[in-house]
Amino acid sequence: MEELRIEANGNLGPIDSSRIPRYAGAATYARLPRLDQVAKADVTVVGVPFDSGVSYRPGARFGANHVREASRLLRPYNPAWDVSPFENIQVADAGDMAVNPFNINEAIETIQQNALDLTAGGGKLVTLGGDHTIALPLLRAAAERAGGPIAMLHFDAHLDTWDTYFGAEYTHGTPFRRAVEEGILDTEAISHIGTRGPLYGKKDLDDDHRFGFGIVTSADVYYQGVLETVAKVRDRIGNRPLYISVDIDVLDPAHAPGTGTPEAGGITSRELLEIIRGFRGMNLVGADIVEVAPAYDHAEITGVAASHVAYELVTLMADNAVPGDRFGEANGYAAQALGQESRRPAGFAPAGKE
Repeated sequence: MEELRIEANGNLGPIDSSRIPRYAGAATYARLPRLDQVAKADVTVVGVPFDSGVSYRPGARFGANHVREASRLLRPYNPAWDVSPFENIQVADAGDMAVNPFNINEAIETIQQNALDLTAGGGKLVTLGGDHTIALPLLRAAAERAGGPIAMLHFDAHLDTWDTYFGAEYTHGTPFRRAVEEGILDTEAISHIGTRGPLYGKKDLDDDHRFGFGIVTSADVYYQGVLETVAKVRDRIGNRPLYISVDIDVLDPAHAPGTGTPEAGGITSRELLEIIRGFRGMNLVGADIVEVAPAYDHAEITGVAASHVAYELVTLMADNAVPGDRFGEANGYAAQALGQESRRPAGFAPAGKE
């Protein structure tokens, strides 16, 4: 089948949905070109079908393709930012990494090397998991590319800074403890967002604090709001090289039932998207979205949420490619709500100002 694609600014974009139905053809992320169809990618979307590190419900190995299928409805213009991300930069889908499902250590090494290979030309990665074990090798690669420790924001119901499970050091509940121990995180600029639920003991929080993590719980987001959450994060992270890791279980099970370790009382998909939009101008060097387990999903609720999270992260990278400093500047929706005029999307003027 002929691929009729949108092209702009020399970038090959998604298949034109006005000429080929969204449900037709292969499911790349947002119907974007494959990596082998472009000369170079500024941002590469890649899947890691690995879930051998889970401690409860398996199935996240099928998450990347589930997110791709759910992303068919994404459109090329993002009014929340007044940005057309696929025009600003070349984005492509590299398919899935082939990792050993029976050997976690080998899988981690493979993921790290593949991440380095995919960013060798200076591009950035947005990775679709997979379970949260994969964050460790991705952070290793991002820190190596950045030339030193990097800042990190971790969206999750859980801390993921535990020591071992059944004596195993590498699981989906341990990646950020290992990352701190390895010195690849800037411990003055790391934070969890959306944590909640029972823990094994108060020591879990004491250890986490000792590692340097700040915590914004889901209750904090509820009581203090998105703007206060964003302000705290911007103040803590500044303009350091930043990696964002999103476990989809940061969302309440009502918004993301398709995940392996659901916890009641999570944030909404609207809150998550608006928080990410509040990071405008921050120096995002890489990101992942993990723990989507389609066997537990309903009507693509979780897949749709994850696909939109990835879209906002790609948009942040694309917005940063435009000359000018927009650190902390309100995005389109926030500007509308706050009565600001800067970079307001067309047609979003306040009442009486049309």
